Amino acid sequence: MISPFYQSHKNALKIHVFKTNIKTKQELFIIKQLLNSNLNIIRWSIDLEDIDKVLRIESYRDLNEEEVISMVKFRGFYCEVLD
Repeated sequence: MISPFYQSHKNALKIHVFKTNIKTKQELFIIKQLLNSNLNIIRWSIDLEDIDKVLRIESYRDLNEEEVISMVKFRGFYCEVLD
């Protein structure tokens, strides 16, 4: 049997996947400060080895993808939703 707490917590999460142009650890550090300061983001990662430099974010439902794109672009990086 699945716990009601687990089910409600699981349903409250959303996964966002973005294509970026973040290539170096220095650039990653800039984004780290940005993403860690957003209270709606639970966990995130960037795959620097992937050709699309994939940014993956686990968040609470109230995080808007356009908000993430704006934040990343404001720091001078490319960012779009990856289908």
